[in-house]
Amino acid sequence: MTTIFLTLSLFFLSITRTLASYNIINYGAKPDGITDTAKPLLSAWAATCSSHQPASMYIPAGTFFVSTALFKGPCNNTNIRIFISGTLIAPSSYSATIQWLTFKYVQGVSILGGTIDGRGQAYWACKTSNRNCPSGAASIAIDESKDVLVSGLKSLNSEQFHMMIFSSQGITVQGAKISAPANSPNTDGIHIQMSSDVTITGSTIKTGDDCVSMGEGATNVWIEQVNCGPGHGISIGSLGETPNEMGVQNITVKNVIFTGTQNGVRIKTWGKPNTGFVKEVMFESLTMNNVQNPILVDQNYCPGNVDCPNKSSGIKISQVMYNNVQGSSATPVAVKFDCSPSNYCSGIGLQDIKLTYMNKPAQAYCKNAEGNASGYIVPPSCL
Repeated sequence: MTTIFLTLSLFFLSITRTLASYNIINYGAKPDGITDTAKPLLSAWAATCSSHQPASMYIPAGTFFVSTALFKGPCNNTNIRIFISGTLIAPSSYSATIQWLTFKYVQGVSILGGTIDGRGQAYWACKTSNRNCPSGAASIAIDESKDVLVSGLKSLNSEQFHMMIFSSQGITVQGAKISAPANSPNTDGIHIQMSSDVTITGSTIKTGDDCVSMGEGATNVWIEQVNCGPGHGISIGSLGETPNEMGVQNITVKNVIFTGTQNGVRIKTWGKPNTGFVKEVMFESLTMNNVQNPILVDQNYCPGNVDCPNKSSGIKISQVMYNNVQGSSATPVAVKFDCSPSNYCSGIGLQDIKLTYMNKPAQAYCKNAEGNASGYIVPPSCL
């Protein structure tokens, strides 16, 4: 056994030695937190991306200021590793930039370790003062890419979404630590849209908005072993704001702990007739600690009561299962299905639910919802 282990160790060591490696320091990067590292960073990326063999890019210890960077493919190889030992910091003053660090048209990229700080404080102040503000930047965007791993990344204080996964396939996020103040606006932890085969595991997300949000076209998403809070919970939606949106399906959320969040698991659609669907969703083995709305379906979303009052949502919600959801609600109504009068929620399943309010059984509210309940159900099912 020892001989086999030694042989394998030597084999992997030889692979590492033959891996082409590019250190951003060699391209002029300075870890002083002042000098713009964008050009050295992208020069190192160009060398890594153009390599015809597996290659790595290294960001050493220290603080590196980056104005904005687009890591663009396609590359000449599909085994690229970006090792980050240091911290990348964004400009402290906001601009019209909508993405800070962007990976586009890449395949087979692993982003390993490191800290990124979006320094969104000035932008949040603008938003909360109701001034005319730009849209704000996502700290890291994975756009039109495939087979990307983000492991052990720490993301702080993003202006807007910490991580945006858009029009991509085979994206894995593991061991992420994402944080922003509870009152920071629209600082979703991870947003998934028009993307499939996305896995999020072993992560801690503390933000001012959704820990994870799933927009149109999110399919085959697996979320497991996540600690969420503060924040707005894990959300599907909002959906149905515009016509002809793609549906959301095959979503699994399990072994998640919600602490002090506005919502637990939520499905949210606009009160507009635009069509679409949410189906094949499993919420399983969830713990709610003083959560305002542990289980929520809201099909009457209409911020500002503009262009949607008294209209019926065209989004069809079906085949949604809630299994083994336990804990405490911060409000009397812990289970709420407020569904569309023209598109009833159907195939809703409740199994082994125990949610309390002030150490007493909580309440449930149902409107235009159909389904069944089994096992131990508290509050009693209103389906």
